[in-house]
Amino acid sequence: MNEEIKKWKTLKSEYLFQRPWLTARRDAVELPDGRVHDEFYILEYPEWVNVIAVTDDGLYVMVRQYRHGTQEVLTELCAGCAEPGEDMESAARRELLEETGFGGGRWRAFDVLAPNASAMTNLSHTFIAEGVTRIGDQHLDPTEDIAVVLLSEQELLELLSSGEIKQTTMAAPLWHYFYELKR
Repeated sequence: MNEEIKKWKTLKSEYLFQRPWLTARRDAVELPDGRVHDEFYILEYPEWVNVIAVTDDGLYVMVRQYRHGTQEVLTELCAGCAEPGEDMESAARRELLEETGFGGGRWRAFDVLAPNASAMTNLSHTFIAEGVTRIGDQHLDPTEDIAVVLLSEQELLELLSSGEIKQTTMAAPLWHYFYELKR
């Protein structure tokens, strides 16, 4: 455990494609022992945000939407990408309002996780918003078809336990939240 782990040296980077929400590059890297790996792929994403939103009467504001990657309709936290230059709490507040029509309340930063530290550059920032209320209508992006669902703590824990909540950047903060809540 005392052995120092050293960083890899990037010898060359080549962008394979660049889009607003995803950039892929191929790096040639040299490992600390001198070995060279010519094809290490990195995905550059914007920072992600998600919100554990709770109403004053203890209901959790969740969304249900189709996810083409797994080809399933999933129950999730409200989540999205931060805009360039946008601070993470502002992005989380914006996403909650756009996707659910809920807002207000007391906010605090909670978790920062690396969705896939080996091949992705971004972080996922989780916020807790307590005492949220419906303050408007949904304002969805063209590719979003989102249903808002309000769940009790028990219902949400059952979805977590059953594996219905599959996204790790949502399940991990929820488990952490319920662990902290019960301490």
